[in-house]
Amino acid sequence: MLHLDMATGSRTTATTTATTTTATTTAAAGGTAPADEPCDLVTVPARQGLEAVDILRRGAAQEAVGPVIHDGTCDTLGFLVPPGTAQGWDVPGSACTRTDGRGLRIPAEPPVSGSGWLLPPAEDTPVTDPAALRAALDQAARLIEAADNCH
Repeated sequence: MLHLDMATGSRTTATTTATTTTATTTAAAGGTAPADEPCDLVTVPARQGLEAVDILRRGAAQEAVGPVIHDGTCDTLGFLVPPGTAQGWDVPGSACTRTDGRGLRIPAEPPVSGSGWLLPPAEDTPVTDPAALRAALDQAARLIEAADNCH
């Protein structure tokens, strides 16, 4: 999975399940992170991430999808989420990199060497709401499982 080193922004491999934020964190963060504010990064397998992006974009509430990066091999996607999300992130099959306010910021260029933007940031880009992302990832996992079990 795509992970960022908090100090250098370098890519590392994650092998553990990370930890989702509470509504309090999202409300406190306001769901947005200007370019000078830190963000956490939720990484997921690309197939599930692409499904989640589609679910969020076509949702009845038109949930905002913040910037999303992909790794160079397109194996994983990374969703920028408000700082503090990693504290409670517990979605199986995903990981959340905590920045503690000193790491990832929404940059103009992808923050990981060899990666690219699936959805690039725009001025005053909101980050993805962690609760909405959790729901979309859960729905995506169910859709993938159902598709894989069709005979």
